[in-house]
Amino acid sequence: MYKSFSMELAGRTLTVDIGRVAAQANGAALMHYGDTVVLSTATASAKPREGIDFFPLSVEFEEKLYAVGKIPGGFNKREGKASENAILTARVIDRPMRPLFPKDYRNDVTLNNLVMSVDPECSPELTAMLGSAIATCVSDIPFDGPCATTQIGMINGEFIINPSNAQRRESDMALTVASTREKVIMIEAGANEVAEDVMIQAIFKAHEVNQEIIKFIDTIVAECGKEKHSYESCAVPEELFAAISQMVPQEEMEEAVFTDDKQTREGNIAAITEKLEQAFAENEEWLAVLGEAIYQYEKKTVRKMILKDHKRPDGRGITEIRPLAAEIDLLPRVHGSGMFTRGQTQILNICTLAPLSEAQKLDGLDENETSKRYMHHYNFPSYSVGETKPSRGPGRREIGHGALAERALLPVLPSEEEFPYAIRTVSETMESNGSTSQASICASTLSLMAAGVPIKAPVAGISCGLVTGETDDDYLVLTDIQGLEDFFGDMDFKVGGTHKGITSIQMDIKIHGLTRPIIEEAIAKTREARLYILDEIMKPVIGEPRKELSKYAPKIVQITIDPQKIGDVVGKQGKVINKIIEETGVKIDISDDGSVNVCGTDQEMINKAVSIIKNIVTDLEVGMIMTGKVVRVVNFGAFVELAPNKDGMIHISRLADKRVGKVEDVVNIGDEVKVKVIEIDRMGRIALSIKPSDLEEKTEETQE
Repeated sequence: MYKSFSMELAGRTLTVDIGRVAAQANGAALMHYGDTVVLSTATASAKPREGIDFFPLSVEFEEKLYAVGKIPGGFNKREGKASENAILTARVIDRPMRPLFPKDYRNDVTLNNLVMSVDPECSPELTAMLGSAIATCVSDIPFDGPCATTQIGMINGEFIINPSNAQRRESDMALTVASTREKVIMIEAGANEVAEDVMIQAIFKAHEVNQEIIKFIDTIVAECGKEKHSYESCAVPEELFAAISQMVPQEEMEEAVFTDDKQTREGNIAAITEKLEQAFAENEEWLAVLGEAIYQYEKKTVRKMILKDHKRPDGRGITEIRPLAAEIDLLPRVHGSGMFTRGQTQILNICTLAPLSEAQKLDGLDENETSKRYMHHYNFPSYSVGETKPSRGPGRREIGHGALAERALLPVLPSEEEFPYAIRTVSETMESNGSTSQASICASTLSLMAAGVPIKAPVAGISCGLVTGETDDDYLVLTDIQGLEDFFGDMDFKVGGTHKGITSIQMDIKIHGLTRPIIEEAIAKTREARLYILDEIMKPVIGEPRKELSKYAPKIVQITIDPQKIGDVVGKQGKVINKIIEETGVKIDISDDGSVNVCGTDQEMINKAVSIIKNIVTDLEVGMIMTGKVVRVVNFGAFVELAPNKDGMIHISRLADKRVGKVEDVVNIGDEVKVKVIEIDRMGRIALSIKPSDLEEKTEETQE
């Protein structure tokens, strides 16, 4: 027997069925939001996984195309690997929930979300976020919930709670906020240069809505929640900590980590680890958790140094940014390149331009988004952190970082009408020690401007960290965190934006939420750092987009024709358009509305193709002057192709102002000639002239 619970959420009904399906999962919630249906389940292994020092949480967001009445494309008519949207949604679910599980819990946990029906008015991603939290809360899996998630849009300055598909397309903000009862635990945002104070208002508007949802979840748990099961703790024994602190006093650990060079620090820790392994060689129980114990001891030391002594491991001040550098044009043959360096973090970004037909085609649940014109890809090779492992393609982290930089730059890109190109930027991580995603934003801006993409404003990104004490008001916000401060700190607060405002936010935390003062301080510090990077580092290298594209980039000329004449340009079975492409070497894209993009690297050939297309779609009139190609010569004249399937004839008497004895004395097959339309008879036959007197007469008429 199942129970059903409902609440009104942003003008639509949210219904949760508990016990209706998936009874063998530890927890399951069949979620209905409008006509969107998602099955969320939470399952855990009976025993902890051996030999690991982390919590093994897996989150899945499964998009089924039957949910929108589609059959998957391709030969294999089943859903394949997760889409980019599915991966990003799974990451957004993971981030707020992971900190709420016990830190010493080592049982495998899987949160699965199966999208079964999609209502364009009700986001399946949001439904899955709420479903994962509810399924875990009602399960017997240890979890310090509940938590809730709300999406916020903004149209004409007004906040929209859980916007529909149509509203999202108009919105200046796409904000997702997760909360516990007291604090904000996750922020994800894309925005059209939204001011910092407006973003803060939106965050806490979402936090208010989350409190209503949490009350709703409380009623569900009160009636259907299972008792949380006990588990085998994997915490490090206190006796081991005591033994380590005797052998390695905190002053020695401070000395080991207090350096601005990552390799030196890792070498110091390796020496301490070897010393302790030798000391505890006969204690197998301690050796099994020694790595975790050293990690915890190092973490405790670093946090104490920062919070109490205001000393950062590399000696910087609390708001000091690592040494910065920017360069462009590192790669001579690409369309644009830029490199951004912040301390031991270095990103080389490459920009490639192509016709709009090269835009990425999407086959997902959003029927309104079928292609993506701007693509940002991020690569993180093992050598960037001094490790060795084979490349197996991008993982979820790489996809997430690429999407974050992409989101930051989308608001400043020119429209297709202004700049009819598909754009791909690739961030190659040369070196990594914290905040490579934000360095990718800076490097992408450099390469886009170097390539001549007319972006509306430069964008920069920076990350803030956090170390907290025992109380809510005992904390320190750090500007520009390096890897160690990210690992041992409580927050990674990434903000990208322009001078005008914010274009992206991503907040990860390891604690049970942030207070409003912490969020306000983090946003203020990232703004200060962002403006410094834009004005002092990036602007001196390249202050605005180049006026000309690289000579290696394709040139695109855009014209508009009568949509009813598209068939004339394409021709039967594509013969006409293929002939133009073969003759000129260009690429031609034609939209249903009559927009024609002619793309190539040779401007002369582009102009020739445009001229041919214009000739095809232009209705001939007597007196017009055109350029054509001689395709046949007979004893009484020459036939000229004005456009595919559109020929005219020059009678021998019209070849010159004087008598011509032989046609070949004036024109031959293959010649390009300027002709004037003399007559179009009732049968549509076209008489032409190349007599200078006829051509001059038209020129004079034009000048008059």
